[in-house]
Amino acid sequence: MSDTVVPDEPRLTSLAHGGGCGCKIAPGVLSEILRGRAALPVPPDLLVGIETSDDAAVYRLNDSQAIVATTDFFMPIVDDPHDFGRIAATNAISDVYAMGARPLFALALVGMPVNTLSTATIGAILDGGAVACRAAGIPIAGGHTIDSVEPIYGLVALGLVDPARMKGNAGARPGDVLILGKPLGVGIFSAALKKGALDAAGYARMMETTTRLNTPGPDLALLDGVHAMTDVTGFGLAGHALEMARGAGCQLRIEWSSVPLLEGARELAGKGFVTGASGRNWASYAADVAFVRDMTTIDQALLCDPQTSGGLLVACDAAGTAAVLDIFAQHGFSAVAIGEAVQGKAGLSIV
Repeated sequence: MSDTVVPDEPRLTSLAHGGGCGCKIAPGVLSEILRGRAALPVPPDLLVGIETSDDAAVYRLNDSQAIVATTDFFMPIVDDPHDFGRIAATNAISDVYAMGARPLFALALVGMPVNTLSTATIGAILDGGAVACRAAGIPIAGGHTIDSVEPIYGLVALGLVDPARMKGNAGARPGDVLILGKPLGVGIFSAALKKGALDAAGYARMMETTTRLNTPGPDLALLDGVHAMTDVTGFGLAGHALEMARGAGCQLRIEWSSVPLLEGARELAGKGFVTGASGRNWASYAADVAFVRDMTTIDQALLCDPQTSGGLLVACDAAGTAAVLDIFAQHGFSAVAIGEAVQGKAGLSIV
């Protein structure tokens, strides 16, 4: 933890009813909100909109360039303001990488209780975001601020991609291998942190994964064998895998014993440190998840655990698996093959 916490100020997490990507509206509730909304005309150059619940919008500029645009923001997941800013910015930029694009610049979204937090604390949040943007090689070119009840920080992130190389979440094909770039458990760690039960080593593991930029994305997009990508965030592994399955019209099978977990995540979940978002996630999509093996309530919590700045989930043909894993390794990731796409009704099965 850095030394940016101002004495006598309230803990950042105490000012928020939820934290990180666990703040997201539950997928079932979101579907209900959007259901029946009048669809606007879609211009032919809008290559990706809201239809497949993808990570970002993509608009073609010409035959070789398309703009990737996304936004992400949330309440504090940690108490250190600098760390909060780094995590939030890293998470927002991830959606650009998940489309196979390279980030161009960002705009800051800032809502702060200015009568509760000092300008030093708010400045440290912005400084943390700037550190993540510098690591991505992009400037924060502007933004917008409001006085809000809860602290909120995030980015609008824009990137550039060749339309022929853009990777959405809907291109998986039967026979594809599923590869996950980061371990699960961030939501569980954040629940333990909020209750004072996460030790320094656990906090370090949480920071390491949540501030690691998903830089393999653009290089993965250059591989012909990569058919789909997304990043695993607030809806958990199950929720984002389901979005991929529905978009592709096939079934995804996940080998649960192969899914990587943050060290200590299972033990913390067993002690009851799970987020409310995990339960809301399960209630939203349980009907589309089949278990071909016994799953404990702890397994279920991990499967639905909301990830903040989670890893890339990649669908690639079997012949390209080694190349995908090699690119992840070149960027310092220990990615793992966790399952496959198969013919069948769109859904998820855990084997």
